Amino acid sequence: MKQDLHPDYHNITVVMTDGTSFVTRSTYGKEGDRIQLDIDAKTHPAWTGQHRMVDRGGQLAKFNKRFVGLSGTKDSAAPKAAATTKEEKIKLTTKTGTAKKK
Repeated sequence: MKQDLHPDYHNITVVMTDGTSFVTRSTYGKEGDRIQLDIDAKTHPAWTGQHRMVDRGGQLAKFNKRFVGLSGTKDSAAPKAAATTKEEKIKLTTKTGTAKKK
């Protein structure tokens, strides 16, 4: 095997969001370094079941502004009546511009 091919594998300390810590082995940093976690299994909504909406860079506000009219209720936009005969279908498709030319 080639020498100096793999990174150094050493002990580091991982500090959880609640202040608890543990020692593990990693290639991160150098011997004795600490990793301070911002999110872990004790605080992440996927494991805790407590979901909260975080607006980063206005993305949530932009989404809400774009879809403000969609509420899922029947009194929003009423669907168009379906055409039953072939002639009505042709009129409907030519009126909306979806008719195909042959």
